[in-house]
Amino acid sequence: MFDSTATMNTKPAAARRIHGGTDAQGKPLFDFSTNSNALGPCAAAMRQIQKADCAGYPDPEYQALRESLAVWHDVAPHRILFAASASEFIYRMSIVFALRSTQNYKKNDKQIRTKTVWIPPHSYGDYALAARAAGLDLSDDISTAGLIWACEPGSPLGQNQEGLAQILSALPATSQLVLDCAYQPLRLSGQASANAEQLERCWQMFTPNKALGLTGIRGAYVIAPVHGEEWQLGLEQLAPSWVLGSHAVAMLASWNSVPVQEWLSNSLVILREWKHRQIAICQDLGWQVLPSHANFFCAMPSASIQENRRDFLHDLRSQGIKLRHAESFGLPACFRLGVLHPQAQDVLQRAVKEFSPRFFLSY
Repeated sequence: MFDSTATMNTKPAAARRIHGGTDAQGKPLFDFSTNSNALGPCAAAMRQIQKADCAGYPDPEYQALRESLAVWHDVAPHRILFAASASEFIYRMSIVFALRSTQNYKKNDKQIRTKTVWIPPHSYGDYALAARAAGLDLSDDISTAGLIWACEPGSPLGQNQEGLAQILSALPATSQLVLDCAYQPLRLSGQASANAEQLERCWQMFTPNKALGLTGIRGAYVIAPVHGEEWQLGLEQLAPSWVLGSHAVAMLASWNSVPVQEWLSNSLVILREWKHRQIAICQDLGWQVLPSHANFFCAMPSASIQENRRDFLHDLRSQGIKLRHAESFGLPACFRLGVLHPQAQDVLQRAVKEFSPRFFLSY
């Protein structure tokens, strides 16, 4: 039985950037370390990207793109914001929150609900890094936080945000909640926990590049909450000119097109099959797999592999296989694995079994 109290550390890792994907050794041949759609890149989106006009500036207001996304999400166009990436928006939101906290939330020389941020116990490291860079304090008590980060399904666990609907319903006017929707398009099971009315109370951040298998192209958009005009003004003022380049505009413009959405829908069917197969392989290796709704999951390998993790990961990397150690997420006993195609799964299975009998048999 998986003992969460023994293997989960809810404290955030040290302030450093740790990511999966391409590293100093180049792009891994079998890259389980990212959450990108393994069926990508989406050909329909790629065709639009290849047609992008890189000889001139895009419209700095992105009006056509703004209106198209607004229609698709059934919101007013002025509620759509753009960002160079999700990470860029995370930092920008943190800075705006810090500025507003200092300027507007003082009473009798005592700051109220200011400079306090809550992040999920196991979550994307940039939430905490951005808070620290902006001089904000991290709190374990969500009721005291003025800025709240949520992600559903969340990384690394691929699970729903616990209590999200209740948090949104009770969200005070003095707090802002940002819902990271990066993996909602890659949901393979379960349902979103918040309804449309509750979502109107938060910032919804979308990064389609993962779902399209195009993580090399950066670009994101955000739906502001109803009555978020003052905050939105501050966020727009801090944005650089042309926050999106031509390739990002083309990717986002293709996102809501029929060919792209049909491709995505079809890819989810295949990813579900691949995920079941990959889980079975991990279980055959004696790894304990944690539940996940997304195209990735966490697994706890044998104690021997955990104890010799560095050698194990180095050996796999030398064979072109990369896993994501989940220590930076507060899960030092686990690896996070993106779902890949069956050939990659078989390569992983053989590599683990051949690494050394002591690593495979002692669990």
